[in-house]
Amino acid sequence: MHSVSCPRCQTQGPIKSGIVKGKQRYRCKSCTYSFTVLKQGKSTDPYYIIKALQLYLEGVSLREIERLLGISHVSVYNWVKKAGVQIPAEFSYKPSYKVLTHEELTSFLSCRENLRNTGCMITELGDKFMVIRWERFRK
Repeated sequence: MHSVSCPRCQTQGPIKSGIVKGKQRYRCKSCTYSFTVLKQGKSTDPYYIIKALQLYLEGVSLREIERLLGISHVSVYNWVKKAGVQIPAEFSYKPSYKVLTHEELTSFLSCRENLRNTGCMITELGDKFMVIRWERFRK
């Protein structure tokens, strides 16, 4: 049996105090705090966190990132907040993106007209590629 400690005061050896939703409930002898066994939290692959932050910095909206990566926009927002990432308030360019297969990407890059007067970034997105282009606003 593994040793259980109180999450509030870290005292070892709380007493059993019933079962709730199929999980053992404990009560601490020192502080009388009741708790269930600590659950393992879900973790996200760092690849997706970095990719989400990159897309956010490139001007892709939180909802678009959610659709592209399949990760909640709230999670992306929390990662942005935690990393302290800020994008400029005003853009002098308009980002647009396309998700392409390898064949579509080679076709896209072979046409010079697609890259004229724009900035471009290509990033891997699982088994596909995302092309982000920046077109300057005309005044």
